[in-house]
Amino acid sequence: MRVDVLTLFPEMFAGVFASSILGKAQEKGIVTLNAINFREYSGNKHGTVDDTPYGGGGGMVLKPEPIFAAVEAVREGKHGDAEGKTRSPRVILMCPQGETFTQKKAEELAAEEHLIFICGHYEGYDERIREQLVTDEISIGDYVLTGGELPSMVVIDSVTRLLPGVLGNETSAVTDSFSTGLLEYPHYTRPADFRGWKVPDILLSGHHANIEDWRRKEALRRTLLRRPDLLEKLELSPQDLKWLEQMKTHPPEIKD
Repeated sequence: MRVDVLTLFPEMFAGVFASSILGKAQEKGIVTLNAINFREYSGNKHGTVDDTPYGGGGGMVLKPEPIFAAVEAVREGKHGDAEGKTRSPRVILMCPQGETFTQKKAEELAAEEHLIFICGHYEGYDERIREQLVTDEISIGDYVLTGGELPSMVVIDSVTRLLPGVLGNETSAVTDSFSTGLLEYPHYTRPADFRGWKVPDILLSGHHANIEDWRRKEALRRTLLRRPDLLEKLELSPQDLKWLEQMKTHPPEIKD
């Protein structure tokens, strides 16, 4: 996969792209990450990328020319690919008006070969960017940040870890919270007894079928307690429904 981020602050991405899972994914050649300053495509000597809004009002609006030019340059392979190679990427606008980012969306984007993220600032974007250039609009929550840089980092991290070969344990991404539709079950490691707080006996039993049942029940329990809305969207098995009914009859407590 190739990921290009159009931003006015490419320096914000240096540490993030070089660290942890993202850094290792690049070392393995699984993903290429680029941060591009779209001010370079302003077309004027002052590097101006914004202007006052038509109709008046406060704040400044990002102009269409620099962003269109930057996206077109990336598509034509002027940032790392062979010259003249035209790509058909997903162009993602990070903005509060977009669809709320979910694990399902991450899985959808992880199937793509090329993603371009546009990180805005100021009052907003010229609407023609949204209408004529963008394929997806994404928000990471119902709040407003200074710009689209931090949200794009969140999405890129979430998508990259789903790519084959990125995680050391290939089952990690499959069993993550939200990947199965449920919150993830509790995890324990050594020591088995820490300050009198003990690991559940079933996890020490070596009985894999019972352990899988326990994990499924605990995922259901945690989801029932913390995100019951998720259960309404799932196709649950008869055994799941039986366990849930037992939990509702004898409500569990949050202990973690």
